[in-house]
Amino acid sequence: MKIKQIVFTEKNKAELLDKEAELLPGQVCVQTVFTTISPGTERANITGDLNISIREILTEAKFPRTAGYSASGIVTAVGEGVTHVAPGDRVVVFLGAHKDFNTVPAHKVVKITDDRISFEEAAVSFIATFPLAAIRKTRLEVGESMLIMGQGLLGQLAVMLAKAAGAVPVIAADPVESRREEALKNGADYALNPFDPDFAKKVKELTGGGVNCAVEVTGSGPALDTCLDCMAKMGRIALLGCTRDKNFTIDYYRKVHGPGITLIGAHTAARPDHESYPAHFTHKDDILTVLKLCAAKRIDIKRMCGTYYSPADCQKAFDGLIYDKNFPIVVQFDWRML
Repeated sequence: MKIKQIVFTEKNKAELLDKEAELLPGQVCVQTVFTTISPGTERANITGDLNISIREILTEAKFPRTAGYSASGIVTAVGEGVTHVAPGDRVVVFLGAHKDFNTVPAHKVVKITDDRISFEEAAVSFIATFPLAAIRKTRLEVGESMLIMGQGLLGQLAVMLAKAAGAVPVIAADPVESRREEALKNGADYALNPFDPDFAKKVKELTGGGVNCAVEVTGSGPALDTCLDCMAKMGRIALLGCTRDKNFTIDYYRKVHGPGITLIGAHTAARPDHESYPAHFTHKDDILTVLKLCAAKRIDIKRMCGTYYSPADCQKAFDGLIYDKNFPIVVQFDWRML
């Protein structure tokens, strides 16, 4: 079977290439409708970042590289032994790729059972599980305060999810004014500039002495340091952003040890494979949670969608990701444009 796939063939270069694929037992073939660009991961991959793996640091940038792990589409065929989906089903595909047909193991396909869910929302749902897992790991209680450092795609989703989870107030932090404005539209109670010299003081005033929970999305050492300045005693911080720079300078004795702060690794891979339990859900269960929240209008992912590219224009899309500081928060490939 011939398919088309977006491949990073060299540094800063994306191409739509012809590939071969086959359906094996235990797999599902999905005709892709949308794939969503995951900005941090895909920027790191196409620009040749050496620190893209949680298992090792590369010594040289090797290409080709692929991406596109959050997708939606329609099942066209199932392999032997697959029973939970059938041809014609609308589904989410996670950990697939930017392809016109994704052929993946059956456990990476989640059926969309509610007709109110659009393909656009569904193609963001897997990415939305990243901040959802981070919020779960903080063990946020209804009425506790939540600070979200960084308002890119993951930060905006974290704002929506923190509000839905009962955080009060939800405080968004980002140096870019347009992103702070977007955070307010997505449900933040306050949106502040973390470069403001009085930032930590303002957060403590808004929370009555310090924030209970935080999700650090930027992966930046200075951002984590600033976040620590805002915490209440015994506060919990989920480290969601990929910390590609290992040179952190933190006064752990005074900012972590003394006030009893909990720092929690929140990479999306740090979750159970088969069975959910409190604060730790599987990918599938978190995707289903996001879909239910969308259907019930508890969160509104659809309002952020609207920037679409044909896969044939992938270089234009990734040039924007690399070079445009005002690159939209949600950018998707519409595979029906081919």
